[in-house]
Amino acid sequence: MSDNELGLFLRARREAVTPTEVGLPTGPRRRTPGLRRSEVATLAGISVEYLTRLEQGRDRHPSSPVLGALADALRLTLDERIHLHRLEKAHGADAVCCAGAPEPSRTVRPTVRALLDRLEPAPAVLLNRLGDVLAHTTGYERIVRPLGLLDEREPNLVRFVFTDARARRAYPDWDRVADEQFAYLRTESPPADPHVKGFIDELTVMAGCPFAERLKGAPQLPRRTGTDRLHHPEVGGLCLAYETLTLPEIDQQRLVVYLPDDDATAAALDRLDGRKPGGLRAVSG
Repeated sequence: MSDNELGLFLRARREAVTPTEVGLPTGPRRRTPGLRRSEVATLAGISVEYLTRLEQGRDRHPSSPVLGALADALRLTLDERIHLHRLEKAHGADAVCCAGAPEPSRTVRPTVRALLDRLEPAPAVLLNRLGDVLAHTTGYERIVRPLGLLDEREPNLVRFVFTDARARRAYPDWDRVADEQFAYLRTESPPADPHVKGFIDELTVMAGCPFAERLKGAPQLPRRTGTDRLHHPEVGGLCLAYETLTLPEIDQQRLVVYLPDDDATAAALDRLDGRKPGGLRAVSG
């Protein structure tokens, strides 16, 4: 993980916004992807020199008004604004306590476990900020145990995706899934979190280039809803829509709930669960 996450994020968003989106002309001689620094600086009401220092990591403590102006200029979403604020705080006074950050929680609160019970037969899994699998429904286990995800005593979704060869067979869209898991690992904790840094060091060695190359890229926020395709050894292809629910900040955990995205997947899940047809209905026909 870079020690200039704030600057990398600002640059990545600048390069992702087109002149048309902010009402600027697109000249034929434009070479810069997205917006030029001078354009963002003008839109945000700051100097080009200051924006350059921010992107290069030579200034890591912009004021709240500056952050707000940059967020407006870069057309950031609410999630991106929250992430921007978190990155700035990670390098400010709050960064001092990061070195003593608590270990990722492996405790499942009774109400969360009760919620998982009530989600049956839907596949659902509870993960902490490192991607450790803390709890899950039997519906989830029936899907992922044959894939090998639960083979370890303390299974971890990120480690499985990047280091287990079976993951590439299980996920037809492996690159996208790997991007998503990496994005969670990179953005859900402060950059100075020693537990995340240690896990990243481990995966850099264990997974090699597929993981290390992502460290060099610009930070991206994970998608919290979408569709995953899986190849299951018993029932074939599955198309699962998912929703990610974030628990209170003190937990630093997220609950991912899956539903069949089509009728074929709904029927396949019924077969896995040993249920009569209609146990889980497809969210789209």
